[in-house]
Amino acid sequence: MDILESINYYMNLPFLETIAVITALLYVILAAKGNILCWPMALISTLLYTAIFYEVYLWMDSLLQVYYFGMAIWGWINWKKAKEQQTLGLPVTFLSIRFHGVAVASLVIISLAVGFLMDNYTPTDFPYIDAATTVFAVFATYLVVKRVVENWLYWVVIDIVSIFIYIEKGLAPTAFLFAFYTLFAIYGFVQWFKLYKGQQLQHSPAESLS
Repeated sequence: MDILESINYYMNLPFLETIAVITALLYVILAAKGNILCWPMALISTLLYTAIFYEVYLWMDSLLQVYYFGMAIWGWINWKKAKEQQTLGLPVTFLSIRFHGVAVASLVIISLAVGFLMDNYTPTDFPYIDAATTVFAVFATYLVVKRVVENWLYWVVIDIVSIFIYIEKGLAPTAFLFAFYTLFAIYGFVQWFKLYKGQQLQHSPAESLS
C-alpha cells in the first residue's frame, strides 16, 4: 500500500470507528497529563466501541467496554473530588511474585471457563482469546486503580494479543490504536517504576495489598 492508498484508506474509515479511535487516543494523552477531561473522552470511546465490538461478534470485548464505561464515571467523580481537595495522586506499589502467580493461574482458569461458554453458546469469534483478554483486562484495570506498578506489564501483553484479534477482524484503525497503547504501557511502566524508586528514597517500602 503506497502513501496515496494509505491516505485514501484512512479518509474512508467508518465514521463511528474513527471517532472511537480519536477519543480513545485523546483519553490516553489527557490521562497521561492528569487532565480530568480524559474521562469524558473515555465515556465517548467506550460507548462507541461497545457497539462496534458487538457488531463484529467480539462480545466479550463489547462487555468489557461497558465495564470501562462504569470505571470512567467512577474515575471522573473521584478525580473531581481529589481536585477539589487538592489530593490527587497516590503512592504506587509493587506486589509479590507469589501474588501475581496465584492471580495469573486463577485468571487463566476463569478465562478457559468463560471461553468454553462463549465457544459453545455464542457466535463470537476467537472465544478463548477474547475471553482471556477481557478477564485479564478487568484485573489489570483493578491494578491501575490500586496504583500497582505491574499493571502496565499486563497491559503490554493484553494489547499485543488484542492487535492480532483486531487485524483478523478487519479493524485496522483499532489495531493501530492498540499498538499505541502497547508503547504507552511500556512508557507507563518505566515512569511508575521511577516514581516507586523515588518513594523508596523518602519513605519506608510500600506495603503490599492485602
